[in-house]
Amino acid sequence: MEQLLIDRFQEAMIIVCSVSAPVLLAALLTGLTISFFQAVTQLQDQTLSFVPKILSVFLVLGISFTWMFSKIVSFTEKILSEFSIIAG
Repeated sequence: MEQLLIDRFQEAMIIVCSVSAPVLLAALLTGLTISFFQAVTQLQDQTLSFVPKILSVFLVLGISFTWMFSKIVSFTEKILSEFSIIAG
């Protein structure tokens, strides 16, 4: 039973990382691109990097939401089906 809990915790951490990775990578790449543009043009405006980051994050969320949702739902179903083993 203890090994089952450890396995499910490891699986949960892997799912969290894999589900959050596309959004974080989109924000990172957008931020780096805007920062490079600001360094080249010497334009230092704080709002210039905020709006493209938000747009890229929403775009990635819109594209990958069904995949993220299916991974979370399948893991939740797995946990709930094994609840009697874990709790008892």
